[in-house]
Amino acid sequence: MCGRLGRLLTRVLHRTDRVVGIDRRPFPDIPKDVVHHQFDARRKKTRDLFRNGDIRAVVHLGVLHDPRKSDRERHTWNVVGFQKLLGYLAQYRVPKLVVLSSANVYGPQPTNPQFLTEEAPLLGSQDFRGIRDLVELDMLAQSFFWRHPDTETVILRPCHILGRVKNAASNYLRLERPITLMGFDPMVQPIHERDVVHAIQLALQPGARGIFNLRGPGELPLSKVMRVLSRRTRPMPAPLAKGVLDRLWRFRMTSFPAEEIDHIRFLCMVDDTRARETLGFAPKYDLSETLAAVTSPR
Repeated sequence: MCGRLGRLLTRVLHRTDRVVGIDRRPFPDIPKDVVHHQFDARRKKTRDLFRNGDIRAVVHLGVLHDPRKSDRERHTWNVVGFQKLLGYLAQYRVPKLVVLSSANVYGPQPTNPQFLTEEAPLLGSQDFRGIRDLVELDMLAQSFFWRHPDTETVILRPCHILGRVKNAASNYLRLERPITLMGFDPMVQPIHERDVVHAIQLALQPGARGIFNLRGPGELPLSKVMRVLSRRTRPMPAPLAKGVLDRLWRFRMTSFPAEEIDHIRFLCMVDDTRARETLGFAPKYDLSETLAAVTSPR
């Protein structure tokens, strides 16, 4: 709950509901009526919260994305920890689960159609091992959805989230001289971080269940994104760019790993018809506001 999205969601939900969160990180400016348990969610104390509390819904935002962490550490946190959480949900019959996944589980591919539906295969880990845990987590949530129909399970797959979040898309667009690939100018889909929070609110409504792609206010070419943000790019051939990024990453001179390079080369855009028709979701922020959120101080 102490990540950027978690803090935004907490400040929205506590106005109408009792909010209890688990996060080993501090939450300095936490609202006074929110309960924050500052410990590792994999500990047995988490079971005690389920045993003692009347929990009506669980929102899972705790995916460790940091590509500098070891594969073992990410897997233990993301997959093993999530499996334990699902066990508590089943044991104590929690009626609602909302899991924030990502459209990145589909993977940028040269053969992708213009827009991917929720039925598209999850190919994101084929060339990017850092997304492997997220694909496995998404599939665990799908399995839980079918095995425990008494729990309303919602899996949200947003496109590239922009804002003050520390993810690959926002980190890349915050670079002063981002690398682009010669001969490639893919269409990209951004979504404002606060629109994602709004979608989570809708997913918490009684009766909502299923898998939903989340699309922002529209699409535009990567080159236009750079012009809007006044970025001076460094165009390179793809093989050279990968080598340069590998070296910059090794010396901690960039926050954009070379394994993410396919996201600035191939399409990975989603169809959000189901979210609009079933959840009633529509983005509140337009493209200019969404892009500006990357560097906005607020």
